[in-house]
Amino acid sequence: MAMSTGAVRIYRPAKTAMQSGQAKTQRWVVEFEPSSAKSVEPLMGWTSSTDMNQQVRLSFETREDAISYAERNDLPYRVTEPKERKRRQVAYSDNFKFNRVDGNWTH
Repeated sequence: MAMSTGAVRIYRPAKTAMQSGQAKTQRWVVEFEPSSAKSVEPLMGWTSSTDMNQQVRLSFETREDAISYAERNDLPYRVTEPKERKRRQVAYSDNFKFNRVDGNWTH
């Protein structure tokens, strides 16, 4: 059952600044793109929207599962591939090397 005719975005979320591990970054997420602009309520200043699909966030095990969901429900979709982290292997002893490249080591 399709929720709307709006487009969806399929992506794998990046880890937050507060995360040290990779939890909650392995699943693929399907989110509806906003179909209308948000408005500011004049009395209290709260931001609101009439688009209820902005509250829907579905998660899937694989990218293919998320794409098949969008195709099954005739939803146009856009897939955003995640950037893979570059891991740099460093050792603690590298901080004290004589020929350090990063700059002078001062105490």
